[in-house]
Order: sequence, then structure tokens, then C-alpha cells
Amino acid sequence: MMNVSPDKAIPPAKPKKKVITESIVTFLFFLVIGVWLWQAQGHIFFLFNFGYIGLAAAMGELLFGILPREKKVRGRKLSQLLIGLYMLGVLGFLGRENMQIEGFFFYLLAGTFSGPVLHYLIAKIGGTILFGRGWCSWACWTTMVLDFLPWMSPREGRKRYWGALRYVHFGLALGLVLLLWYGFRMQDFDQHSLVELNWLIIGNLLYFTVAIVLAAVLKDNRAFCKYVCPIPVLMKLGARFSIWKIEIRPDLCTQCGLCEKHCPMNIRLLDYMRKGRRVTSTECIACQQCVNTCPESAIRYAKGYDGGGREFLHFS
Repeated sequence: MMNVSPDKAIPPAKPKKKVITESIVTFLFFLVIGVWLWQAQGHIFFLFNFGYIGLAAAMGELLFGILPREKKVRGRKLSQLLIGLYMLGVLGFLGRENMQIEGFFFYLLAGTFSGPVLHYLIAKIGGTILFGRGWCSWACWTTMVLDFLPWMSPREGRKRYWGALRYVHFGLALGLVLLLWYGFRMQDFDQHSLVELNWLIIGNLLYFTVAIVLAAVLKDNRAFCKYVCPIPVLMKLGARFSIWKIEIRPDLCTQCGLCEKHCPMNIRLLDYMRKGRRVTSTECIACQQCVNTCPESAIRYAKGYDGGGREFLHFS
């Protein structure tokens, strides 16, 4: 059994009352957005949409807060499933809205105030100022599948320079949309069309295939996120200055390295602590695996105001 010295006593778990309060605040945050858009646009669907997303996020947050450490991941996975299936299944397949990044580009060019535009502006651009890349681990419909694969903790470090593929993917997606819009005059953009549905289906089949194959080959659930997914290109700037980040307390940390071993994004977490900083890496997805695995409870997800700085990552 591990002996803990008095000056490094493990802090008590977060009180359940505080967890419940924070979950209610999360729900109300999304509900306010829904009410505002409902009143501004005149569509009550916004109230249902953001009310549902807020409820799903709050439920996941609540379970994450009250479950024992070894089961906390179930709260995050619940949130992933509830939000991911809704975004992909209801808004995407049933609503025939192209939730892929290409759909976002098309809707912007068409000047259409649609689901994908709202989704990207709120969750993947504006929301990063608050929660960094939390979307990637709490709501993404691709990783809701990947996180059920057996390689949550990567077997080795990142592949150096492979991350550039994300920028290539982003550029190709944008280039394709611009070519179709201006070169082939595909400007009679019809929202909710069969074309949108087919694009969504084919795009996601490709995404899931590549993601699962990469995970199996590299023994890393998050390989797709690190090397192929174009969304982090939009998220990185806001994530660098996000209010909520991972923080390691040097007075409690024994530098055992378990947090880094289990970090799915290969972040050198302890280097940030040694420099007296929160984890400002734009690769952090706020999954809180480090929080769950720390035997000294020295790591927490906390608010603050900082940003910038060097990326500290493990490479193979």
C-alpha cells in the first residue's frame, strides 16, 4: 500500500453538491444559447437542439463527477454517445445536413445560417475559448466509436511530422469546396438535399474506415485525431487560450509518470508542471485520463487565464 506523507495528503474528492451544481450550470449554459437563438431566429427547434445537447453534456459531467475513479470514463462516453449519435443521426442523416467540414464551408459560402454553421462556430471555434478541444473527447461522433477500441493509452509516442497531414486534409477539403463553388458553379446549394446526405454518408464511411485502421495498426485509439482529422486546425488557436485547462500541483505530484503514460495525445504533462504552467498544449482534448490515473490526486481540470508557449509532446 502506498504511504502518503502529511504534506502530500490526497485532497478530498469534489463534493457531490458541487458536481451537481456544475452540471446544472452546464445545462443552463446551453439552454440560454437555445433560448437566444429561438428568439432571434424564430425557430423553437433551437431550444430543443441546445437543450438536448446541454442535458447530454450535463449528464456525462454529473456521472464523471460522482462515479469512482476507475469508472469515471463512463460519464464521458455517455456524453459522447448521446451527443455524437444526435449530431450524426438526427441532424445529419435524418435532417440531411452535411456535418462534415466541407458542409461547413459550403454553408458559409451560401450564407446559410444552418446547423453545421452553428455547430462549427459554437463548438469547434468559439467554444474552444472556454473548454479547449473538449469537443474531441466529450462529443465527437468519430471518437465515440474509437474510444471503445482497446488502445486508449498509446503503445508508443507520436509519429514525427505526421501531424502535418491534418493541415493537408484541411487544405484539400477547402480547395475542393472552392473548386466546386467557383470552378463548377455549384452555387445552387440546396440544404437538406440527397446530395448532402450522400456526402455525409460517404465522408463518414471514409473517416471511420481510416480511423479504425490507423488505430489498429498503430495501437492508438487517437491516431486519427493526431494525424488525419482536419478539425483541430480550426480549434488550435482558441484552445491555446482556453479558460479551462489541466493543472498539475507540484506540491502533490511525485512525478511517477502515470499521467503521461495514459495520456491518449502523448503530451509531456510534467514538463508543463516543471515550468510552473498549466497544460497549454493545443493537443489536450480535456479527456481527463490524467486526472483519473494520478495516484496522488495531484491533477485537476481548472479555470484560469494563460496561453501560448511551446508544445511538449512525446515522439517515437
